[in-house]
Amino acid sequence: MEQDHCHLPNILPITISSKKPPPSPPSPSPSSTSSLSSSPISSKITGFHAGYFRISLALCGQALLWKTLSEHTTSDPRELHHLIARLPSISFLLLWSLAFLSLLSLSLLFLIRCFAHFHHVRAELSDYIGMNYLFAPWISYLLLLQSTPFLDRHSPTFILLCLFFSLPVIILDVKIYGQWFTKGRKFLSVVANPTSLLSVIANLAGARASARMGWKESAVCLFSLAMAHYLVLFVTLYQRLQGSNSLPAMLRPAFFLFFAAPSMASFTWASISGHFDISCKMLFFLSLFLFTSLVSRPALFKRSLRKFNIAWWTYSLPVTILALAATEYAQEVKGGISNALMLCLSVLSSIVTLALLVYTVLNAGELIPVDDPFSSVIT
Repeated sequence: MEQDHCHLPNILPITISSKKPPPSPPSPSPSSTSSLSSSPISSKITGFHAGYFRISLALCGQALLWKTLSEHTTSDPRELHHLIARLPSISFLLLWSLAFLSLLSLSLLFLIRCFAHFHHVRAELSDYIGMNYLFAPWISYLLLLQSTPFLDRHSPTFILLCLFFSLPVIILDVKIYGQWFTKGRKFLSVVANPTSLLSVIANLAGARASARMGWKESAVCLFSLAMAHYLVLFVTLYQRLQGSNSLPAMLRPAFFLFFAAPSMASFTWASISGHFDISCKMLFFLSLFLFTSLVSRPALFKRSLRKFNIAWWTYSLPVTILALAATEYAQEVKGGISNALMLCLSVLSSIVTLALLVYTVLNAGELIPVDDPFSSVIT
């Protein structure tokens, strides 16, 4: 897609007089003025977008996974829960603080972008990929809130924060879901792509937060909204219509969201119903099938792995959510297979997140590259 050209500010004209002007410092040339107006910081803010909240999604998901593992108790001292319980409490606080600081930093950058380059934010909201990542910051906040060690889930502060973070999700639902069946150019069959599943995950995150507070009616409302649109999205993407084929090759890690949505639904419904029932198991087994189908096709992601890209962070959250569902499954179904499945997925999730974190630090200079495919779509 074509990128919009940046409009540089007009350079003041130099008037030529017949008299010799007094000595003065040399006027800046057009190239130097251009370089001043487009500073590196300004260019980074311009290239920044909501897709960078993939980092906070991964870290906040990890915080929730470790809290969930530490809360579950069992009589078998060999299980993962006991090993995590033996870790110092400061380790979880450091992980939660890292997730909070990353989310806060990304939020401040995005807020600056809203004030300095609001036209880019409007373009992002109108784009078939960019609009879906506007759910990412609110998913991050909801996951981080559910993993906080500082607030009781029934406290007024927790309730107010949950309402504050859920309201933007509902507003985006009204806008995006409404476009799917009212605007001809934005019919679901045209704009649907794997990133559309982020809207489903956002509603499920809000549903679980409501269930944790004891607001079962609100939780069921958000859950039903999420599942209705998940079924429509799954069928649309499964049929390989126009929208499902329009995802750039560098953004193919978003295919992992296919199993993230049913995993989150399984994890959420367990909180609403109070136990990991048959419905949760069905969604969990569907997630395992989709996960196996994707990891058995590495050629699908070969082009996206040639060069470091922020889209790599998409791999972390789906695996983390699948590990969360596996944790609930192991708590309900006692046995060696369920515990081994939980252990493998939890370790895999942590390794993926740690590897992405290290690789991002080593390639910090390429964090916002010029040829980032998501930036080329929204700018």
